[in-house]
Amino acid sequence: MFQDISPKVFDNHYEQRRAALATDYVLIYDNRSAVIFQGQRLPRVQEVTDKWQIDPTRYTYLFTIDQTGFYLLTDKVTPDADYQYHPIKAFQTMQPSWLGFAGATAAHLAWWYETNRFCGRCGHAMQQDEQQRSLRCSNCGRQIFPNISPVVVVAVTKGDEILLTKYAVGYDKYTLISGFAEIGETLEAAVQREVSEEVGLAVHNIRYFGSQPWAFSESLLVGFFADLDEDVAIDLERDELAQAQWFQRDEMPTDGAKFILAWEMRQAFRDGRA
Repeated sequence: MFQDISPKVFDNHYEQRRAALATDYVLIYDNRSAVIFQGQRLPRVQEVTDKWQIDPTRYTYLFTIDQTGFYLLTDKVTPDADYQYHPIKAFQTMQPSWLGFAGATAAHLAWWYETNRFCGRCGHAMQQDEQQRSLRCSNCGRQIFPNISPVVVVAVTKGDEILLTKYAVGYDKYTLISGFAEIGETLEAAVQREVSEEVGLAVHNIRYFGSQPWAFSESLLVGFFADLDEDVAIDLERDELAQAQWFQRDEMPTDGAKFILAWEMRQAFRDGRA
């Protein structure tokens, strides 16, 4: 999946932050867009320094992958033919894939910094904590940490059949039922609610499959399988879905992005592993 970058090692310990090296990467971020060099990779520290005369002290340390550091710059720069702003979804297909994962994860942190510049309690400026990755209000002392929203991804099965859906807008491939968990709700309850709301079915035997960090919606995707024992008509929630259809295990469509959790779950069902 997207986060599988082995044998490289992702290390986001803030206490291990260090000064930027010339060969480290910089995410130049603005409103869910990032500067990418020739559409292929993030710019390096030396390139940013030479091209825009940016003082490296303006960078915010994010994390390392192996010995390579990644830093954030929120100053706006002037793009040119080689260095242009792209939507962060460009990281989904960036090669090598570990660099795409790094860019997406950096963008998740950049979004958090960008949307928490001021205190939600008193409106004063937030400042970066020196000891841990948090922001603290300069006036009232309120402290916040990076936001991660839980999303359940549900593979509803009935014997050798699996229920696949298509969204009404946006992503147009077959996928699985999914949705954000709500306040005060367990993940298992979120599974039951989302299935009931989107296709009008009541599932049971809910079991965990796996998870995936998904920076593009600041989320942690959590996959579950759930069973349906009887033939019940689907009541499609058409505000969100355009289609919901049962498929035999060996007749499932093969469309869709292969680096996402929903695809991995479909493959597990196809191969008899779930």
